[in-house]
Amino acid sequence: RREFGKKIPWKTYFLLAFLTVSTMGLSNTSVGYLNYPTQVIFKSCKLVPAMIGGVFIQGKRYGMADVGAMMCMSVGLILFTLADSTVQPQFDNTGVILVCSALCADAVIGNVQERAMKTYNASNTEIVLYSYSIGFIYILVGMVLSGSFWQPFVFCAEYPLHTYGLGIILSLTGYIGLNFVLALIKAFSALLAVTVTTCRKAVTIVLSFVFFTKPFTFQYVWSGLLVLFGISLNVYTKNKPTINRMAGQYLTTIITYSQNISHRQRDKIQTV
Repeated sequence: RREFGKKIPWKTYFLLAFLTVSTMGLSNTSVGYLNYPTQVIFKSCKLVPAMIGGVFIQGKRYGMADVGAMMCMSVGLILFTLADSTVQPQFDNTGVILVCSALCADAVIGNVQERAMKTYNASNTEIVLYSYSIGFIYILVGMVLSGSFWQPFVFCAEYPLHTYGLGIILSLTGYIGLNFVLALIKAFSALLAVTVTTCRKAVTIVLSFVFFTKPFTFQYVWSGLLVLFGISLNVYTKNKPTINRMAGQYLTTIITYSQNISHRQRDKIQTV
């Protein structure tokens, strides 16, 4: 019974639900003020508030290498994605405030989830069940009070296949993706989970070259290399002792092999 009981306090779930609803609502509302490239610029910088949230919420400390890796990945993803777009970024003060607020709420979510899951040893299913159930109540109350409760039902009745059908697919894929994200947060950290979700945009563009015919620009190459450098630097900072030991062993092997070759060549010369 204890295995399936709620482990995380209600106040944490009320906070997570509020932040989840906020980041979705603010992000969707910003669409009316910002075009696609502008949203990409801000969403690619999600690592910045995630790292800041880790410092203030969990008391983590990051070195210069971590900060450098974060900046390389953010700048590289911005350039990599903008290379795929022919539309210039369009800034609007209201839209910028909305999308920045959504990113901050999203960054707080990951860090609060990480701290709660590691403190109370809660499962992914518990997080999803309680936080999204409470979030549903938040949205329901808001729609009833605003008088917009019946409008979605009228729209869905006009286009049942596109709304209910695609909604089911989106729900299933979203649930699977959310469980992967929560597994990353629990096993590693919120910053790593945000890194993976942020880099998925670059993977999407790379796959688009496989399935669709599109022009290629050299900006893909050097911006992609910048992202890879940031990821490599991030991996190195997380596994510094192991990588240094392996690199030392590899260098020792190379030096020993080179010395053996030079000794053999010197012996041959002396023999001649």
